[in-house]
Amino acid sequence: MLRVWLLLAFLVVPVLEIWFLIRLGQVIGGWPTIGLLIAGSVLGAWLVRREGRRAWTALQNAIRSGRMPDRELADGALIVAGGTLLLAPGLLTDIVGYFMILPVTRPIARQWLTWFFTRRLARRAYGPPLGGPIFPGAGPAAGDPAWPGGRPRRVVPGTVIEDDPGSPDR
Repeated sequence: MLRVWLLLAFLVVPVLEIWFLIRLGQVIGGWPTIGLLIAGSVLGAWLVRREGRRAWTALQNAIRSGRMPDRELADGALIVAGGTLLLAPGLLTDIVGYFMILPVTRPIARQWLTWFFTRRLARRAYGPPLGGPIFPGAGPAAGDPAWPGGRPRRVVPGTVIEDDPGSPDR
């Protein structure tokens, strides 16, 4: 599913960027649009450098204090991803990149990132949920102990042979 989203992103995003730049150029003119792209790149480079330093310092302080640097690592990943989006030509990717880099909006992006990866890890651990919108009524009822985590228990047929009641391994 992630591959489909990536394929769509690589096909749709460039088309949207070109369309948006053409529309913006029609409204404000060609040179102001180019100037806006250059100013956004310069501001983005400065911001990535500044926030990258802050994230690196926070990561080092967390490691020195002996605590798990989960927030700092997420911030670093968001800054790298946002900086990558700022490298791509276009204003729409710049907006998303700034959203990931700015200290005001980064906590929101961090929550989304946490939600996304928690969901991905749960799917890897427990499998896709049964009885969802794709297959209504195909899965267990909520809270059914026979299906912990959305997976059926494996039943192995066999015969129980009772040991000698006086054996030491009982």
